[in-house]
Amino acid sequence: MTRSRDSWLEVARRVLDIEIEGIQAVKNDLGLSFDLAVEAMAGCKGRIVITGIGKSGLISRKIAATLSSTGSPAFFLHPVEGAHGDMGMLTRDDLVLAISNSGETDELNAIIPSLSALGLKIIVMTSNPDSTMAKLSDLVLKVRVPREACTLGLAPTASTTAALAVGDALAVCLMECKHFKQKDFKKYHPGGVLGQRLKMNILELMHTRHLPLADAGASLEKALIVLNQGGFGVVFLTDSSRRLAGIITDGDVRRMVCGKKFDLQDPARDYMIPNPLKVNPGASAGAVLDIMEENAVTVLPIIDDSQKILGLIHLHDLLGKGKYKFSNNADQ
Repeated sequence: MTRSRDSWLEVARRVLDIEIEGIQAVKNDLGLSFDLAVEAMAGCKGRIVITGIGKSGLISRKIAATLSSTGSPAFFLHPVEGAHGDMGMLTRDDLVLAISNSGETDELNAIIPSLSALGLKIIVMTSNPDSTMAKLSDLVLKVRVPREACTLGLAPTASTTAALAVGDALAVCLMECKHFKQKDFKKYHPGGVLGQRLKMNILELMHTRHLPLADAGASLEKALIVLNQGGFGVVFLTDSSRRLAGIITDGDVRRMVCGKKFDLQDPARDYMIPNPLKVNPGASAGAVLDIMEENAVTVLPIIDDSQKILGLIHLHDLLGKGKYKFSNNADQ
């Protein structure tokens, strides 16, 4: 390495300038075909199928992912796999966006006639409106950059950046066309919502009303009635001061029935699991989720320092199933 740091920065800035130049050129070339492409994609009753190979294939995958996450169902179709049976996934309601800088990609041009024969509308993104692929299509999006940023002028650089940018432009136009809002985005990105949820203190998520509690000295029959009515698959057995003594779960009941070794009039404490897993109210939702996963349990009691039950937490409460609650009796 003989270059100085300053000279590497010069190369980087030159690359970025060339890529900016390319996007600007494509921006200036946009015309009616872009409007028509947005209208066709917005009116697609099926899925938008993005196809390409090599670097264009990688860009196709990203565009498909962006469309899918912003309200326009889409998926990537590898042209070679398509030629060997994957076109069976397509329906007449789908639309195809094929990407090739040259427009002369053999693998794409081999399947486009078959896609057209299936009745699919074909939109192509290429630098050459006179290419074979363009002539096989219904609509052409011209994406031509003056030059590549690669020193040799060979590696797809500015051209792939421009194609990606046009894909983003299509996605944003479709978002606005479909009135895609923040609440819709969250539905397709539960991981972000879940991440925020798992940072919450367990006190913010736990159930505190209508808890499935029964006296440890009560009959097994009474305890099972509480278990059945609680809707959590568990009953917590307590002493006279509401301190946790043990639990009985749905699984315990199944094992009792299969073993045929129980008497409904026996004290519930004879069948409970003593000293069960529990968490304190200072724990985070993420920490509690870890405990549940490590021990393969779905419900945990929340207790204070004196072992008194403050509430309970269910796995569904942590993951935000439904409307962030598991039981209709929850005090949420």
